[in-house]
Amino acid sequence: MANLSLKTLQDAVVDSQVWKSIFRHGYTMNRRNRLLAITNNVFYHILPTKITKHGMRMRFHWGAGIMTFYLFLVLTFTGVLLMFYYVPTVPRAYFDMKDLQNVVPFGNILRNMHRYAAHAMVFMVMVHMARTFYTASYKPPREFNWMVGVILLKLTFLLSFSGYLLPWDQLAIWAVTVGTNMARATPMLGYEGPFSNLIGLKITNDIRFALLGGTTVGSATLLRFYVLHCIALPIALTALIAVHFWRVRRDGYSGDVPVKTS
Repeated sequence: MANLSLKTLQDAVVDSQVWKSIFRHGYTMNRRNRLLAITNNVFYHILPTKITKHGMRMRFHWGAGIMTFYLFLVLTFTGVLLMFYYVPTVPRAYFDMKDLQNVVPFGNILRNMHRYAAHAMVFMVMVHMARTFYTASYKPPREFNWMVGVILLKLTFLLSFSGYLLPWDQLAIWAVTVGTNMARATPMLGYEGPFSNLIGLKITNDIRFALLGGTTVGSATLLRFYVLHCIALPIALTALIAVHFWRVRRDGYSGDVPVKTS
């Protein structure tokens, strides 16, 4: 009798309008529903709905792109939680990091998750680019998506670099000092770079000055890197990831069909 009541309750829930508005197809094991289970799921839709035996070979598909995306989700989640305990000001930044390590419950685990996920994302995005290059998956019709991937690679490096300053310790300060000093030699952007004299670049108006908010690393630098790391770069990365996934769907899964190299 209890089983019958439970079955009736389940049928009532499944037949309700709320349930149907969330799950728009049934669970019948057929080809259409298997495809819909992938395309309608935010975590699965980046996977191909069908794949050949050729594409199942490990030499063609390592899952590096998907793992990079999932690491980005981990970084987003842990980064938002870290923002509750971190204040990007010179008097507090370093001590907030120490509090996360020693005072906040599970704070050290949270920070280490963010840190090591960042290292793993940089590694996996390079693996993904190498796999795409060595399997010639950048060739027609995927040239545009390859360029999007190159931009995503650069944004990943910039995210890693901008997050390096936030602990505000000696290692972070000197690493950013060296990195921004390299920027002043950028062609047409740095005041020491080629063609800088043609556009009137000086130490007070080049790319290094824009990054630092001055001529030396200080409180303005910390705030700018915080905004870049937590707002500007993640928004740009998210937008281009959406474009990247859309082009994967449009151009076809690169591991499914052999690409002609001749």
